[in-house]
Amino acid sequence: MRRGMILGGMLLATPALAGQAPSWMKPGPGQETTATTCGICHTPEYIRMNSAFLTPDQWKAEVTKMQKAYGAPMDDNTVKEIADYLGKNYAR
Repeated sequence: MRRGMILGGMLLATPALAGQAPSWMKPGPGQETTATTCGICHTPEYIRMNSAFLTPDQWKAEVTKMQKAYGAPMDDNTVKEIADYLGKNYAR
């Protein structure tokens, strides 16, 4: 019971998992989808950490890898939406 309460509290404390994009994320089409979908598995901070290194094509490859290799729960339309958002707002 205690473990469930701790996990639930952690989920509620994480903006992306609570259905909100972090305040630093650039607004635009795909922002909420990116925050909530990517935030299921890891912190959205990875976006900022990788933005200095990845081109739009590399973002697409990364998002596709998350879907195909790691089994991220997203369909091809969601992959495209996230890759487009990241490529437009967080690519070098």
